[in-house]
Amino acid sequence: MNNNQNAVSALLAEYQKAIIELQHVIHDISEEDLTFTVDHATTNPDCKSIQTILSHVVSSGYSYCVYIQNFKNKNTVRPEKVNRSSIADYINDLDNVLKFTQETFATIDDDALEEWDASKKIMTSWGQLYDIEQLMEHAIVHILRHRRQIETFKTTIKQLH
Repeated sequence: MNNNQNAVSALLAEYQKAIIELQHVIHDISEEDLTFTVDHATTNPDCKSIQTILSHVVSSGYSYCVYIQNFKNKNTVRPEKVNRSSIADYINDLDNVLKFTQETFATIDDDALEEWDASKKIMTSWGQLYDIEQLMEHAIVHILRHRRQIETFKTTIKQLH
């Protein structure tokens, strides 16, 4: 890592911390609880079970990097979203997302993180404009929000057993 990656290092460290915290929260979930539909009322297919949440988190983790790589003139295709049948598979997927993210940032310097010109920002599929730093801050908080959601789902499942 070069000397012009202090901010990049901080973002990656916080991203890694968020992934490790999520892995800790999910490590003891059974296959039955993984696929149990907790939220029957939601219209969001990514938020019905712990399985759908984790598949969404993994897929989104790849998406953020693909946005950045394509912004840097690479032609990267996001891997397909996959529903896994075990927590071990999701823990492995999250490790792979972290590795993919670290590889994506290997050649990005701190001075490339912030962009004031809207025409030089990344347009997401949900219509939000981000510079690289803002997109990674969103990526970190995205994991934190879904970690909290999974914690709530675990409590609900426990009460039902």
